[in-house]
Amino acid sequence: MQTEQPSTKQRQGVSPWMMGGAFLLLAGFLVFIWLGLQRAQAGPAVVGQPAPDFELTTFDGQTLRSEELRGKVIVLNFWASWCDPCAEEAAFLEQAWQRYVRREDVIFVGVAYVDSETEAKRYLAQHQVSYPNGPDLRTVISQAYRIRGVPETYVIDKNGRLTYIKIGPFVSVQEIVQVVDAALQ
Repeated sequence: MQTEQPSTKQRQGVSPWMMGGAFLLLAGFLVFIWLGLQRAQAGPAVVGQPAPDFELTTFDGQTLRSEELRGKVIVLNFWASWCDPCAEEAAFLEQAWQRYVRREDVIFVGVAYVDSETEAKRYLAQHQVSYPNGPDLRTVISQAYRIRGVPETYVIDKNGRLTYIKIGPFVSVQEIVQVVDAALQ
């Protein structure tokens, strides 16, 4: 009786390279999960802290980068066309913007949150919003600011620090002007 010897080509278990690769893949996945949990537990942005950097491509194709806006007060407003309080606040934001539009040291920036481009553009036209606005693609900016909903507005001073956070809608032009004027001083 003859017994068959295993050929040298047959595998005899998992190679060390495969084990190492699987370990590295698992370790990378766990680091990814850990970083996500850290960000989720970090809580909302806080007045006095440096504002998270952002890059926004507006609906008209202009790219705005927060680091290029240093030296200006930035009014960063998160909104959505499906948000009724956002619609109520839109006129106040536009009127406040008109007070500062000729100044070189103030800019208003609108960020459309979880919205279709068609609906967002319709909203902007309906409310006659003239300051730069763009979509938050993949919610990158809203995640950086850890927003809880819309509308939310973050005022960033000339040095890139958060000076004011408004959760919910502004209720008057004067409220916005007071916040911006305080950030300018």
